[in-house]
Amino acid sequence: MKREMSKQPKPEPPGVRNRLQTLRDAALSLHKALVDSERVEYEKTIGKIRSPGHFLQLLTNDPWFAWLSPLSQLIVSMDEALDAREPLTSAGAEALADQIRRMLVASETGDGFSAHYFEALQRDPDVVLAHAEVAKLRHKR
Repeated sequence: MKREMSKQPKPEPPGVRNRLQTLRDAALSLHKALVDSERVEYEKTIGKIRSPGHFLQLLTNDPWFAWLSPLSQLIVSMDEALDAREPLTSAGAEALADQIRRMLVASETGDGFSAHYFEALQRDPDVVLAHAEVAKLRHKR
């Protein structure tokens, strides 16, 4: 008769949680800079946003802001990984960092996120600074 070994989860590698938390925080700062930048452009083009509630409604439902959704969803995935009961693995954290690496590619001739991201980087120094912080962190291991 085989003895059943209790399956203990592997311990979390040292530093992996802190690295992912730091990357998540930088991604959230970039997201905020992008939202602020898009709000300014929206108000220049379409008109004043009436209230915080109206702005939230625009962020979640208006096509103008839809391009930000992939970054929002990635930040939520990072939050879920950080809040999970199971230990965070190096591979799981690296997969999220890799998604950021692939997502934050600006392209003047691209479409979707990459084209909007390019435009935001061209017009707003706050976006450039936030991007630089994420870029610096996403390469750390």
